[in-house]
Amino acid sequence: MPGLIRGVARVGVVAGTATAVSNRVSRRQANRWSQQDAQQQPQYAQEPQYAPEPPPAAAPAPSAGLSDDSLAKLQQLADLKAQGVLTDAEFEVQKARILQM
Repeated sequence: MPGLIRGVARVGVVAGTATAVSNRVSRRQANRWSQQDAQQQPQYAQEPQYAPEPPPAAAPAPSAGLSDDSLAKLQQLADLKAQGVLTDAEFEVQKARILQM
């Protein structure tokens, strides 16, 4: 009987130790993962939101009345719109100003 009790006690100690070690490893891994997530979180916040690219702006047909300066300004305007700096409404207003010159 003493051998049986010793065997059961040994199994209990080994199982308890294994459980404690397993729990400690799990907590340590969870802490590491949460720290990695916390470090990566600001990086994700700074990344630009990906939206479908707008179709390229059609180049205005060269007119005999447009100077090289006006064409250059229209090209800059189209580039700003393609980059997302200008909205469609802002682009149209600025384009109308350039074409009226």
